[in-house]
Amino acid sequence: MYTTLTLPTVIKTIHQIKSVYLKKEVEIEIFSPDNLLGNERVNLLLINDGQDLAQMDMENTLNSLYEKWKIEPTVVIGIKASADRLLEYGVAGKPDFKKRGSKAQAYTDFIIKELLPYVQSEVVVTINGKRAFAGFSLGGLTAFDIAWNNDNYFDAVGVFSGSFWWRKKDLNAGYTDDDRILHQLIRDTKTNPALKFWLMTGTNDETADRNQNFIIDSIDDTIDVVKELMKKGYQRPNDIFYFEMVGGKHDVPTWGKAMPKFLEWAFGKTGI
Repeated sequence: MYTTLTLPTVIKTIHQIKSVYLKKEVEIEIFSPDNLLGNERVNLLLINDGQDLAQMDMENTLNSLYEKWKIEPTVVIGIKASADRLLEYGVAGKPDFKKRGSKAQAYTDFIIKELLPYVQSEVVVTINGKRAFAGFSLGGLTAFDIAWNNDNYFDAVGVFSGSFWWRKKDLNAGYTDDDRILHQLIRDTKTNPALKFWLMTGTNDETADRNQNFIIDSIDDTIDVVKELMKKGYQRPNDIFYFEMVGGKHDVPTWGKAMPKFLEWAFGKTGI
């Protein structure tokens, strides 16, 4: 047990990474644990839409969890989205019906080939624990896709109000649920990536109900992801944790409220 003298504290720094794959500079925020003894296991968390972490008060969230010894020391990387967000986020190699996500492969290459090596070289502490990737809305879909296809780099994925509706056809162009791209990706993958999944929706995420079953689409689409994972042999709750927040909306305050639950699941003493 830590004493008050050895509790981790958070140091936030801002960095610019020149990306060859994205042909631009990417700004990231690093929330690094300080005041460590040196023998701790240190985890890593990447988060898409890192520009939202300030509104979530991520620094104080981490410090509060450290003070209560709820989580292990964790390096958190907030990756700020740019004006190209709708092109860079998505499922790599599989743009949606509006051609959004056309740069998702380049974004994946940035994460794996540029960001991860940069973090290893810039962060003072040794990252020797679990690695997770998380995101909100379309950023959550992207985190899932990248972790799913790179499970040699990641152990877990967290998706807050994920855009699992991502589809090949518009609703008025003969759409069926088989047109959902991420669900098809899960079905088509021959192996079972060595991952654990934390999926969250809010009961007020949206009002759309395309199949008129009195369940909003975001919940339907997320539950169907759970079903596809279970068909492949993943189990609840060991491999999949689904959190449905009553009254939760598709907004940053809701995701900020859910964030401690995810962090405790992923990096708690009794976490994954």
